[in-house]
Amino acid sequence: MLELVLQRLWYTERSCCGELAGVSVPLFTLELPVKDGLPGSAIPPGRFQIELAPSPKFLKSTDPWVMKYAGAMPHLVGIPKRSLIMIHHGNTPDETDGCILVGLKHDPDMVSGSRPAFELLYEAIEVPARAGECWLKVQGGLPMAPDSAIDEADA
Repeated sequence: MLELVLQRLWYTERSCCGELAGVSVPLFTLELPVKDGLPGSAIPPGRFQIELAPSPKFLKSTDPWVMKYAGAMPHLVGIPKRSLIMIHHGNTPDETDGCILVGLKHDPDMVSGSRPAFELLYEAIEVPARAGECWLKVQGGLPMAPDSAIDEADA
């Protein structure tokens, strides 16, 4: 089993950034700003299974690099009142509708090195996610999601 941990650390009016542990090198994350956990906000803290599934958004792409992953993107399952939340490449809050973007470096409201970071992430999660044994624990920013799979003792 693989459990990644996203610790949110930096907050602005446009986004929140954090560190993602559990991959071969620490990665940085960028999400929408922390508000209420609903659409238009960062997802609530909790423990969510990662499943690989097609992305309706990325399947439309003609970029060969994007097409390589579009049929099996990392989706987070079980987020209350949210759907189609993925972990993917991107650099700014304008490039997410609620998903988590990954990068090798971060600045306020931005991650960079996103495609290499996504490749490292994908390499780490592909086998455990296909086996149903890959999880993301999100910490910080909001009260714990009441129906997430995390134990209260772990909060």
